[in-house]
Amino acid sequence: MLRPAILAAARSKRLGVAARALPGSRALVGRFVAGVDADDALAVSRELVADGLHVTLDHLGEDTTDRGQADAVVVAYENVLALLASAGLADRVEVSLKLTAVGLDLDRSLALDAAHRVVAAATAAGTTVTVDMEDHTRTDATLETVALLRRERPDVGAVVQAYLHRTEADCADLAGPGSRVRLCKGAYAEPADVAYQGKDEVTASYLRCLEVLMRGSGRPLVATHDPALITAAGRLAAETGRGATDFEYQMLHGIRPDEQRRLAAEGSTVRIYLPYGEEWYGYLMRRLAERPANLTFFARALASRS
Repeated sequence: MLRPAILAAARSKRLGVAARALPGSRALVGRFVAGVDADDALAVSRELVADGLHVTLDHLGEDTTDRGQADAVVVAYENVLALLASAGLADRVEVSLKLTAVGLDLDRSLALDAAHRVVAAATAAGTTVTVDMEDHTRTDATLETVALLRRERPDVGAVVQAYLHRTEADCADLAGPGSRVRLCKGAYAEPADVAYQGKDEVTASYLRCLEVLMRGSGRPLVATHDPALITAAGRLAAETGRGATDFEYQMLHGIRPDEQRRLAAEGSTVRIYLPYGEEWYGYLMRRLAERPANLTFFARALASRS
């Protein structure tokens, strides 16, 4: 019952404004978010790379309905990609992009043009882009955009969510030669007619989708913190003849850091999803919805900083 309430709060602009105004709020979210600007993102990226990890940077923001704001997001990506190139980090750090941040809900052609600009900047920097997935109402538009972007960069990453009924078929469609497909469980509140509702159902779907990706010809990006799924990914990789670097584990910044480093020390590629920017509220609330027990941690931390 708690998860839907948290997700509803994540969509509240009023609560977002209030949360960002709380004393100590920026220090509080530092467990999950690199900071508010590109310099913060670069500093944390350096630390993670020094620990043997890879990174995908997400400039936070979504649901943009203003063309000026959409353009500002593109400029932010162009800026951070140029900084990555200058710092010599582009071989270990890519970027993730939400299409609603660059105007998907305003004008699909605007979002496509913006995504092309980000992909071009990533190419110039020597890295690539993964297009994030959002709620099920944007799935078709997102995957259609990925297909268009892949005409110029076949390695543009796609993201699929195991809790959707459609995802097993999407995995088969997306996992062609040279492709990169991130498989996650899903973090939005979705209706039963499009998504599995029970934890065991979602896990079973994840395993089916994971097998499709492992047996495909692309690069599976295994986004999970679940120990059983991490073990299953290693087993499936061995069964399908994949080496430790022929797929990636992907985890969120601040979640199971010891496990991240253990896997990397064993020779696996581990990529950390590292968000940054002023618009951290919605992202943070979805992390709480995934594991409501984190509410206690945040309540205590907030009390100690207020």
